[in-house]
Amino acid sequence: MKKLFALIITLLFLLGVFSGCANSSPLDPRDPVTLTMWHNYGGDMQETMDVLIDQFNSTVGKEQGIVIDVTAISSSSELNKSLDMIANGDPGAPDMPDIFTGYPKVAIQFYEKGLLANFNDYFTEAELQEYVDAFLDEGRLSDSGLYVFPIAKSTEVLYLNQTLFDRFADATGANAELLSTFEGISELSKMYYDWTDAQTPDTPNDGKQFYSADSWFNFAEVGMVQLGASIFEGETLSLKGDEFKHIFETVYTPAVEGGIAIYNGYSSDLSKTGDLVCSTGSSAGILFYGDTITYADGTLETVDYNILPYPVFENGTKTALQRGGGLMVAKSDEKKEYAACVFIKWLTASEQNMKFIEKTGYLPVTKQAFEEDMIIHLVELEDTRIMEMLTAVLSMYESYSFFTAPNYAQLDADSNAYESDFKALLTLERNNYLAGKPISPESALNDFIN
Repeated sequence: MKKLFALIITLLFLLGVFSGCANSSPLDPRDPVTLTMWHNYGGDMQETMDVLIDQFNSTVGKEQGIVIDVTAISSSSELNKSLDMIANGDPGAPDMPDIFTGYPKVAIQFYEKGLLANFNDYFTEAELQEYVDAFLDEGRLSDSGLYVFPIAKSTEVLYLNQTLFDRFADATGANAELLSTFEGISELSKMYYDWTDAQTPDTPNDGKQFYSADSWFNFAEVGMVQLGASIFEGETLSLKGDEFKHIFETVYTPAVEGGIAIYNGYSSDLSKTGDLVCSTGSSAGILFYGDTITYADGTLETVDYNILPYPVFENGTKTALQRGGGLMVAKSDEKKEYAACVFIKWLTASEQNMKFIEKTGYLPVTKQAFEEDMIIHLVELEDTRIMEMLTAVLSMYESYSFFTAPNYAQLDADSNAYESDFKALLTLERNNYLAGKPISPESALNDFIN
């Protein structure tokens, strides 16, 4: 009887605990909480976000007592300026919004001053397992807490002007399989420059470029990971080792000889004028590629583009960069933080998330979206460009690892300095080559890393 009595007491206690958990929400529909939200989405993304927020407010928000009051700040610089003022406590700074968009570099400012809520406190482990692991990892800061929640991501892909490439391949026998590696692209770049240069024998050195990268820093950073190394040593860049030497030399010779474009702008600009056959860039840049190119003489040509998975260095692992902004929640009180997380769980669930990204070129953030819903939505997309891009990324999801760059305060400064110095060096080397000076990858690399 004593054992039976003890068992009954235990059961009653557990029932009380579980009952408390079931009713632990601090929200009251009779006394709704209003949350301010700032974001910098424009165009289709803003329109879609407005529709989704109205839907939330009239359904889940109404049922649980949550109202999202949104302000769209279309300029990223204006949004970041206001957030900087808040984080720094500047005079005249606006009140901190309850929810706002931004990159991890923005989050660091608020995190260091204890101004951000930790999503780990409001999402169960099972709930977090529903999201792509690498996408969550980017929002984790130094204490392993989750402070930036993914909503729309991007990776990098290879944009290929299929019309120009086919013309080149028909004339030279160029093998499309070479597009899968950067060494192959380097070889094709030399071939393409020589082929186009030979078409005007009376005008030397007027061949066309074949390839460019929107970010040469990303090119090196991901390449190092593919080759089993890292461009980072703590919170500084490490440009030494055989892996970086190989990456540098893969670009150096074709760039100096003219087959790779070193350009201060986006590769899509060169693609629009037929001055480039392929490039690596953000999957979110898909909308900048149309179906025509306009040559320097004004001739307009209709072309087809193909979107291919991100190339891999030979003997490297299939790895691509992932990045993107996310949502942050101001540290306030349990009621507001809880309400904000209810909204974010709803907004990033596959059904809503697919609506948000399907017209924008961004990627969804849940495993269900990648493994089930994207396949269904692909056949329904009106924009074939986005369909082709998502098809390429879906194949990458199945066989690639997504790399997340480390978060530290000087990352932007380091990457910008690398990009500027790299372009300046290769531009100088190209000019020296055209002036008749011999090229030296070893000497150039030594100048660059020192």
